[in-house]
Amino acid sequence: MFDRVIASLHRRRVAVLWVSAVLLVLAGIGGLGVEHRLAHGGLSDPGAQSSRAGRLVSEHFPSADDDLVLLLRGAGPVDSATMTSLGTELTRRAERAPGVRAATSYWTAGRATSMRSRDASIGLVSISLRGDEDTQAKTAERLVPDIRRHAEGLTVMAAGPAQVLAEVGKRTAHDLLLAEAISAPVTLVLLLLFFGSAVAAALPLVIALLSILVGRAVVNALAGTVSISVYSINSTTALGLGLAIDYSLFILARFREELSTGATVQEALGPTMRRAGRTVAFSALTVALSLVGLLVFPQFFLRSFAYGGIVVILSAAAGAVLVLPALLAVLGHRVNRYDVFARLRGPAPHTASESGRWYRFATAVMRRPVLYGGGVVVLLAALASPFTGISPGLVDDRTLPADAQVHRAAQLLRERFDADALHTVPVVVEGVGHDRDRLLESYARSLSAVRDVRRVTTTTGTYLAGRRVQDPVPAAATLMSGGHTLLFVVSSVEQDSSAGTQLVGQLRKVAPPGEAARAWVGGRAAELKDGTAAVSRAAPLAIGIVVGSSLVLLFLFTGSVLMPVKALALNTLSLTATFGAMVFVFQEGHLSFLVGSPLHTGMLDTTIPILTFCMAFGLSMDYEVFLLSRIRERYFATGDNAESVAFGLQHTGRIITAAAVLVAALLLIFASSGVTLLKLLGVSLALAVLLDATLVRAVLVPSFMRLAGRANWWAPGPLRRLHDRFGLREDEPERDASGPAEGTAG
Repeated sequence: MFDRVIASLHRRRVAVLWVSAVLLVLAGIGGLGVEHRLAHGGLSDPGAQSSRAGRLVSEHFPSADDDLVLLLRGAGPVDSATMTSLGTELTRRAERAPGVRAATSYWTAGRATSMRSRDASIGLVSISLRGDEDTQAKTAERLVPDIRRHAEGLTVMAAGPAQVLAEVGKRTAHDLLLAEAISAPVTLVLLLLFFGSAVAAALPLVIALLSILVGRAVVNALAGTVSISVYSINSTTALGLGLAIDYSLFILARFREELSTGATVQEALGPTMRRAGRTVAFSALTVALSLVGLLVFPQFFLRSFAYGGIVVILSAAAGAVLVLPALLAVLGHRVNRYDVFARLRGPAPHTASESGRWYRFATAVMRRPVLYGGGVVVLLAALASPFTGISPGLVDDRTLPADAQVHRAAQLLRERFDADALHTVPVVVEGVGHDRDRLLESYARSLSAVRDVRRVTTTTGTYLAGRRVQDPVPAAATLMSGGHTLLFVVSSVEQDSSAGTQLVGQLRKVAPPGEAARAWVGGRAAELKDGTAAVSRAAPLAIGIVVGSSLVLLFLFTGSVLMPVKALALNTLSLTATFGAMVFVFQEGHLSFLVGSPLHTGMLDTTIPILTFCMAFGLSMDYEVFLLSRIRERYFATGDNAESVAFGLQHTGRIITAAAVLVAALLLIFASSGVTLLKLLGVSLALAVLLDATLVRAVLVPSFMRLAGRANWWAPGPLRRLHDRFGLREDEPERDASGPAEGTAG
């Protein structure tokens, strides 16, 4: 198959390049404005009880909904005539703005003490916004500047979830432009160092550009039909850039190796694409299927990474397998021109198979596989140990830097205002029916008797420890609307804590008021509990898709039962080490200066571990396929297990190292974002790539394969026959007398 494709590409190389150039231009045009079509939010489960409660509060009790909170500070106290006049005017202005459902403030809501700071210098305007998270964030982007223009000397700061999403979106777009501007020259310098030839170094960038532009165009088209998160564009851009370079490196290295044997350009392209080309195809399919697992989650934040990631992976592979050979056919031996670092790089891998550094290193490891392999396992297990203390959390203003305006506003709310607002859990009851007051009172008493509940307020009064302590006030009438009743449960624990989620569980166990009634518990603690539950429910299926597809593809690639299982075990070990480092640095705050000193809250977002697993697992399999392809090729030629491993590492060690350094550098550039969520994802993926390319591929794989011996390539009879029919077998060299035994897989 590859022979036919290569022959066709060689004959039509100029036409292929013209079509690619046209596609590049069309993709560039098709991707214009993609940043403006991406959606904010997507971190919560839309079908969860907390989401239902939030929608009911917004619809029936907008005055209790704090989508956007404005902090107004003037020269005098909040009760002064000037502040009263301006505060009232700005509240009315906000209330009339498009996209606003309701607006209340200290000056229009009876001067409630909860809406002014304890020193009476700051007053609050609470705004309920229409629409979903994305619509609310865009409303906040318009409304806050308008309020500031009419504040006449007042200092206006904005907080609330809508403002957090708006500022995260702006920061993400800014960071993406900066990272893209930095990544191109850095990548070119690194490629020059690894390849030496300026011509060869430029080719991976061409494929990367094609991959990114096609990915952006497809995402732009998809954004019209599905919600795609603003967070995803940074990481999928880095992924597309990194994998396009990975695949190009592998093919270029093999092409230059074939040319050095005296082959013509067409003769060199044949074995290059027959071996390196099909390896890239298998690798891309493995990485893409790893991201398919993200599609089973209800949060569109996670699904977004699958949409963008799969597109850039497949376009990177298509560019490397179709466009790059056409470029090589045109360039021929000129691909080696302007090799300014030839002496610095030393001899090419193929000229020093038994004396090269990687060959000697692999041989040394295989002499003492238990010592080296066991030492690395202990090290990775130690790195993984902090992961047992992971504490799930939610994204809030602290995902932005300390100098971000929304973060400073939220800190003022935490430090200078009544803490009850941060400890209040809204509960919406519907369908109570007859005898409403009696049933609601009984329900409120039961809620107030739950541990860690300080008091419960609703239409029938205020309750403490199972008894009513205050009769209903006139304002309590606003807590009933259209057959729905709102209860405020004030707790003694923070919502963003494990105690907060435990409290939500206890509140949900309280029987609703009436057989036909339903109660919906909302708030941040409920969102955290529901989000964690959604990830936990979908994770087994996602992991099953990732692991199952990888096992099947690696079996079809190798014909071995042991090799896929070995890859799964080693990948899991390196990933848990990455998770442990993630907790150690980003949750616990140790060594955080190494990653730009992000703010840490003692928690990690619930979606990040599963997102890191799917993306990093695919990248790890990428390097696994690269290494196994050369080991397998050599083994079926010689039948010598240890020599095949050393040969494979010698011929791919430099490529895998170069690819890992390039991918890690790109991820770290994108991880320079001021948004902690993106920084965490970028640093975690970079660490996973480096651990995999060094400790796993260079030490654990040789150690394991040395201990397993000929069993590396074994498969039972039925599976051998399955591989004979569907697996990768084309162009396998004839085995000599010392080749694999009859019982091994081919």
